[in-house]
Amino acid sequence: MTIQQSLLKHFNTAFAKDAEVVAYAPGRVNLIGDHTDYNDGFVLPAAVNFGTHVLASRRHDDAVNVMAIDIDNQPVSFNLSQIAFDDKNTWSNYVRGTIIELIKFVQTSQSNATISGADLLISGNVPQGAGLSSSAAFEIALLKALSDLFDISLSGVDAALLGQKAENNFVGCQCGIMDQLISALGKKSHAMLLDCRDLSYQFAKIPDGMALMIVNSNVKRELVSSEYNTRRAQCEAVAKHFNRVALRDVSLVELNEEKHNLAQELYKRAHHVISESERTLAALTALNSNNMAQLSHLMAQSHRSLKDDFEVTTPELDYLVELLNSVVKEEGGVRMTGGGFGGCVVAILPKALQAQAEQVVQDNYFNKTGIEASIFICTAEQGAFSL
Repeated sequence: MTIQQSLLKHFNTAFAKDAEVVAYAPGRVNLIGDHTDYNDGFVLPAAVNFGTHVLASRRHDDAVNVMAIDIDNQPVSFNLSQIAFDDKNTWSNYVRGTIIELIKFVQTSQSNATISGADLLISGNVPQGAGLSSSAAFEIALLKALSDLFDISLSGVDAALLGQKAENNFVGCQCGIMDQLISALGKKSHAMLLDCRDLSYQFAKIPDGMALMIVNSNVKRELVSSEYNTRRAQCEAVAKHFNRVALRDVSLVELNEEKHNLAQELYKRAHHVISESERTLAALTALNSNNMAQLSHLMAQSHRSLKDDFEVTTPELDYLVELLNSVVKEEGGVRMTGGGFGGCVVAILPKALQAQAEQVVQDNYFNKTGIEASIFICTAEQGAFSL
């Protein structure tokens, strides 16, 4: 029995009817470009083969019943006319916030669609809290399911913006747009260079013979309650100092000229963001020309910057990078990925080195940290709204 067949059976058992729609959206890994997205900078993510399924069926009233079978088997219910924040079942706030934004979209667009109640079943295999964006996969899969269910014309960019608004306005995490956009519009076997200001994007082929390895440090983090929002506020403070819209509009030369007028912490935060966007553009060129030595150098610089300037790595992440670099060297790249404060390391490496890289982690990481790492070998996949 396939995953989809199993989920269809589960839906029928839970709601005593068949699902009308099955949608799927992938998580993502970011090869380079962290904490640049909410600063209008550049990022280079790939959609990966871990994601979220949403099965849906219409109701004839305004009730929404949601069951997340990986969290618990108890449905959470609310009414479309009274969508309130749920302090108990916090995962359901992603559903609530996303539906609010979709209703607003339908009301303000020239759509004749009508959104009624729905029964929803959710299942995903994106590791929670690992930095692979389980929340964005959740939102984009939900938007794909609901747009198909209620015949709403929704582009991948529209979906990404609605998912971001749900997190910003309802869930309370001031995330950028990257996670949602790559989940919506990823391309198989490619990474996406995304300009987070105008949402233009181009793809870079991941060279044949290269693998994507994600190693979860299993140091858990919770973005909403972490220092993520603090880092964003610090970046905005520096942009305001320069009277610019975002750090995207400040050059390294300008930043260094003003260094003596900025608090050291603010300077360091801005230095990471501005240099990281430059590295990300350079990484696109390196990937397209299959220059792994240059990509290795850029990813190493990125990790150091996240450690020293942005201060979002952990000793465990730093150690994983050190271990993997001992194998990969200049044949690929290794760095922390995601929001930080725990989570994952990403490596792009020759498939021929994959077993050796896994072994060095298994042989050393637990002995040093007392934590078992989880290793995932990933492929770059299609987004939910990709043609």
